[in-house]
This record gives sequence, structure tokens and C-alpha cells, in this order.
Amino acid sequence: QMQLVESGGGSVQAGESLRLSCVASGYTYSSYCMGWFRQAPGKEREGIAAIDVDGSTRYADSVKGRFTISRDNAKNTLYLQMNSLKPEDTAMYYCAADPSFAFCIVAGLGINDHINWGQGTQVTVSS
Repeated sequence: QMQLVESGGGSVQAGESLRLSCVASGYTYSSYCMGWFRQAPGKEREGIAAIDVDGSTRYADSVKGRFTISRDNAKNTLYLQMNSLKPEDTAMYYCAADPSFAFCIVAGLGINDHINWGQGTQVTVSS
């Protein structure tokens, strides 16, 4: 059974950095499109970064240039390096595995019914 476990969240000041990790198990990690979503209180869950099996990446405009997604297939681990954090980055961050590859291919970094989710890790950025 697929399992995704996030870690690395926390509380930081604006301008600081955090690195999120997501350890995957129970499936062939290297064969899946992977990504990160976030959900702020009262808002919809939004896709912010995707990485395909060939390492190609896509980002939402809101994080482009500040966040970097990467994957280590040998460790079954997905990362999100977040720099220059802003208060508006405050949200629960979720790791996602998409066997359909729609998240990695279709414009908009949208949610689809095939996505498997982690439990989330909270990121809070204060000004």
C-alpha cells in the first residue's frame, strides 16, 4: 500500500528557508509523477510544484524562483526547498504521487482523482 510521509515543516520568520521532505513507500516511486500542494485556512488546495520521472519540473507562479522541487529515487524521497518565505506561504503542505502523470503534464498543476496524498506538514511564516 502506498504511503507518503512528509516532514520538515515549522515556524519561521519571513525571508527564512525550510526544506520539506516526503518519504514514499509501498510502490515504485521512481515511476510516478510527484509534487507538492498546499492549503491555507479557508482556501482550496493548490498545486505548487511538480517533478516528472525524467526530472523535469513545473512551478506555480506564486513560488517560481523561490521554491525548488527535487527527487532522490535511490532514497524514495521528494524534497521542496523553500527560500525567501513570505507570510502568504503559510499553509499545510502535502506531498502527492500521481500515477496518471496529469499533474506533471496538464497545465495548471491541478488536482485529479488519481493523486495519492501524504498527511501534510504545517508551515507557518510570520512577518
